Amino acid sequence: MENWESEVDKDLAGRPSPDAAPGDGGEQSGAKLRKEASDGKELYLNIRVLVGMMTVFVLLFTFVARIIVVSGPSMENTLIEGDLILVWSLGYTPEQGDVVVLTQESYQEDSIVKRVIATEGQTVDIDYRAGAVYVDGVVLKEDYIKEAMQVPSYGEGINHVTVPEGCIFVMGDNRNQSADSRFPGIGIVDTRCVIGHGLLVLFPFHHWKGL
Repeated sequence: MENWESEVDKDLAGRPSPDAAPGDGGEQSGAKLRKEASDGKELYLNIRVLVGMMTVFVLLFTFVARIIVVSGPSMENTLIEGDLILVWSLGYTPEQGDVVVLTQESYQEDSIVKRVIATEGQTVDIDYRAGAVYVDGVVLKEDYIKEAMQVPSYGEGINHVTVPEGCIFVMGDNRNQSADSRFPGIGIVDTRCVIGHGLLVLFPFHHWKGL
């Protein structure tokens, strides 16, 4: 009797449960579905995080700060062609002496890097014979310019002006190779065209410095 009951128990143990699904079995199928659902949820969360990060970066580099590559020699020796500079935009108001990045589509589509010489209400006088720039009758001490100023190739241009409201007068530090507010094609710049304030040179590392 004991041997017969033992054989019956073995036979029952080897049979599938009535509730089990056919084929691979209910437990295996359920585990597979749970794993697929878990993988899908993880992928969805990763995509959400990635989209969120991209949105933050786009907003950051559109409205807060951005990196600009310097093109041309007009800001030598302060800035050299190829320098990467960090530009701050959020809440910025141009001030005299600041290095700014701006756009002036009447001249070119690419952004322009210049130095603010005067802001609204100030009067600018340029004396090429003396190689000096006056703001409100006071000569500027410009230790940042590359060399003594001469008459540029386009002539004296705008050399006496009172800056209108909401505008700035800009010049390059390399006065003899700079198209700036003296040049009629650029002229006085509306502050709404200012992208931001150049804060520092990020690259190349040997040229790293604040502006």
